[in-house]
Amino acid sequence: MAEEKTKTELLREKLMNNPKDIKKLSAEEIKNADEFCEGYKAFLNASPVEREAVRYTKQLAEKAGFTGYDPDASYKPGDRVYYINRGKAIALAVIGKDGVKNGARLAIAHIDSPRIDLKPNPLYEANNLALFKTHYYGGLKKYQWTAIPLTLHGTVVKLDGTAVDIVWGDEENESCFCVTDLLPHLAQEQVTKPMAKAFTGEDLNVLVGSRPYEEAEDEKELVKLNVMSILNEKYGITEGDFLSAELCLVPSFKAKDVGFDRSMIGGYGHDDKVCAYPAVAAAFGVEVPEATCITYLTDKEEIGSDGNTGMQSDFLRYFIYDLARQDGVEGYHAMSKSTCLSADVNAAFDPTYASAFEAKNSCYINGGVVISKYTGHGGKYDTSDASAEYMGKIRSLLETNGIVWQIGELGRVDLGGGGTIAKYVANMNVDVVDLGVPVLSMHAPFEIVSKTDVYMAYRAFLEFFKA
Repeated sequence: MAEEKTKTELLREKLMNNPKDIKKLSAEEIKNADEFCEGYKAFLNASPVEREAVRYTKQLAEKAGFTGYDPDASYKPGDRVYYINRGKAIALAVIGKDGVKNGARLAIAHIDSPRIDLKPNPLYEANNLALFKTHYYGGLKKYQWTAIPLTLHGTVVKLDGTAVDIVWGDEENESCFCVTDLLPHLAQEQVTKPMAKAFTGEDLNVLVGSRPYEEAEDEKELVKLNVMSILNEKYGITEGDFLSAELCLVPSFKAKDVGFDRSMIGGYGHDDKVCAYPAVAAAFGVEVPEATCITYLTDKEEIGSDGNTGMQSDFLRYFIYDLARQDGVEGYHAMSKSTCLSADVNAAFDPTYASAFEAKNSCYINGGVVISKYTGHGGKYDTSDASAEYMGKIRSLLETNGIVWQIGELGRVDLGGGGTIAKYVANMNVDVVDLGVPVLSMHAPFEIVSKTDVYMAYRAFLEFFKA
């Protein structure tokens, strides 16, 4: 017979914060999480760059009954549509019983990740080696990108307007590329420099070839010529076509289970596809909601959300305005009544680097989905800081539905910081807070997340849409 709880124990349960974690989950819930993450790993492997993420999401959406959005059509509750912006952002909408008259429910994630972009004139030859000049994209530690296998992804638009998609290095037996590094024996000067100066952006030159063109009549840049000959034969492009291209290099790593217990997933691009996929799956899971539900996957977050495919674009605003027009209401009224979960990650507490965190206000692997009330840096600069009222609503939603969750800040106050798209959503007069998955080794070529945290993110987005 269980012992009765003392008065102090009862008072502690009533008044003190007792966050849940994986230990409170049943075997069935953990099994559900493992199964859900098989779909996530497939999404991660298929979506290293934005265009590919949009194409894969579109395929999944069409299988789930979504059709292309027509601004001139009329839609009824339960209809499911997708709307693509320039091939690099996509909105999935499930029309609600009330449409957007009382606002929409938004889950917004980004599908770009730190990587290495090619410069407009990338290809050159030096000492009988062919290399690409690059410009890194987003916040990364440059030394982490040396001496690892890289694959080439992107799109080239030729002079005649033909678009050519390029993927080189993904297949198991296909060649890859890499940034070389200096051997320890000769690195005495390098290792004494501050980390930021030991390896600079201009050092991120990617090795792409070493054999000369065989049928040459002269000795001028024959390795470079051979590389261009191979690219021309396979893709029909010339060196000038690099000027109208979006090409980047990403790690060749495929998503893999991590740990003897297979409880975690390692891979490239968890930030922020680990929130994008659960938000997409939630859109698939909702049937006929009260309010129209929109999952929006956007671009350019890692470099400030600028551009016509980033969150600062008016694309999403115009989409909601179109939906509002069909419902006979003003677009700005619909926008002002909308609510949003900014689906983005936070840095999980890492005991190896404990001094970078404030333990009481950090998030933890297997602690569930994390709410970040604010991001920014220093004195809360560049953040929206969710209101107490909205925090209360989201807390209640999570608690009522038995979703394991936690609160988290991005490290110590004066150490650094970061940003999400939340502030741009807030600027549209929308209630918003960040909710996502804790990540170890964030922005590294190989990041790590917990399977149960990914599943809790899915459950959170789904209940948010159904509420």
